[in-house]
Amino acid sequence: MGTPLPKSAPLEGDSRRWKALVFIALAQLMVVLDATIVNIALPSAQTDLGISDGNRQWVITAYALAFGGLLLFGGRIADLWGRKQTFVTGLIGFALASAVGGAAQNEAMMLGARALQGLFGALLAPAALSLLAVMFTDAKERAKAFGIYGAIAGGGGAVGLILGGFLTEYLNWRWTFFVNIPFAAVAALGAVFVIREPAGGRNRSPLDIPGVVLSTLGLVSLVYGFTRAESSGWSDVSTIGLFVAAVVLLAAFVATEARVKHPLLPLRVIADRNRGGVYASLGLAVIAMFGLFLFLTYYLQIVKGFSPVKTGFAFLPMIAGMITGSTQIGARLMTRVPPRLLMAPGFLLAAVGMLFLTQLEVGTSYAGVILPGQLLLGLGMGTAFMPAMSLATIGVEARDAGVASAMVNTSQQVGGAIGTALLNTIAASATTAYVADHAAGARNAQLLQAQAMVSGYTHAIWWAVGILAVSATIAFTLINTGVPGSGSAAASGDAEGVEDEFKIPVVAH
Repeated sequence: MGTPLPKSAPLEGDSRRWKALVFIALAQLMVVLDATIVNIALPSAQTDLGISDGNRQWVITAYALAFGGLLLFGGRIADLWGRKQTFVTGLIGFALASAVGGAAQNEAMMLGARALQGLFGALLAPAALSLLAVMFTDAKERAKAFGIYGAIAGGGGAVGLILGGFLTEYLNWRWTFFVNIPFAAVAALGAVFVIREPAGGRNRSPLDIPGVVLSTLGLVSLVYGFTRAESSGWSDVSTIGLFVAAVVLLAAFVATEARVKHPLLPLRVIADRNRGGVYASLGLAVIAMFGLFLFLTYYLQIVKGFSPVKTGFAFLPMIAGMITGSTQIGARLMTRVPPRLLMAPGFLLAAVGMLFLTQLEVGTSYAGVILPGQLLLGLGMGTAFMPAMSLATIGVEARDAGVASAMVNTSQQVGGAIGTALLNTIAASATTAYVADHAAGARNAQLLQAQAMVSGYTHAIWWAVGILAVSATIAFTLINTGVPGSGSAAASGDAEGVEDEFKIPVVAH
């Protein structure tokens, strides 16, 4: 065993942490890719496996429920088992589940594979982020590492559209599952030989079983409630029942965590105003972003007639913007300006990009509207995501790093579920209203339908603009910590704040 490190000191003698970052980033890319790559393959898989229209949503929902519902549990397991062991276990399990999905012969086999992918993703995602949190402790190194991670977390979904289009169009839908296997194999082998987790950071307290049950059921009810709202409507009895159950279960979870000796989610993790601000603003931003992915994909394929591959390439400006914003703006400025002065302007810049996309019409030029809108959106999101990912785990005790990381993923996952359901419902209502208003004078039914769809998309994108503005306001108001590593205390006076931002307990020799 070694001795405590001074503030801002990197892992002594551990030059392999940058190699480790490659494998952590590869695993994160695999998880993020999977969120969108299956969407492209779904129509082909549905036909081959005989999945009904009513049940096809479960290919997406089975994954979302398992992943979103078990994230806090996965983060706690990472703190208990050790992050490296949890990371490798998650990779192996995700690869096996992907193999089952690719080989699926019927609906039940496919849905089971997707649920297993979600389960192992819930182990993998918080372990990956918490490994970064405990391995990169120097302010400048942390900025670079989280810049890369933030770019992947933000842009990976768009990359999934490209890869999914290629695999579906030129091979077949099964390869959208099989492609995960080499990703997972390389990342797992690299993790075994390269990743060296600092010692002394495990939380060996007994597992909080009531907390696990309440949080899992509460998050599943919440995510499934938004899924039901999209398909059955907000006033449906089952939708309302799910939301009521989610509120009751999550309230009971918070009450339980305040009383038990070894909570699943120590309330100190979310009580800090800076981390709370990150979770809230990030979750809202993801609502806007997931909705845009959905509408822009539909617009390009259905209205403009793009192929899956061409649609994927049409998202490249957003990816380029995210990578630039994250690695060249966010990472370079993170050690010079307070996080809120990156996050709030980043979300506002993304809102300006969304404003471009509110101008969509059936005949809109890609180069004149969609391309600049995507670039601005990507730049803004990349600039904001990078400090958000880092700040979410700053100042957290090493024993809580896994569950704090899980909260980041939970806010994104719940935000994605809300964004898809809420904005899709708004779009559908606006589309119906447009048809009702213009049907009498319409001469071309096909053109009317296309115009109605675009009207629905733009209505929903206006809501996304407003959501991003609220996200920027939350970031600017709640997040008040100073420049990382500068020693300037946060105005909140949080006892565990900036003074201990980059402490790490003990190095394993």
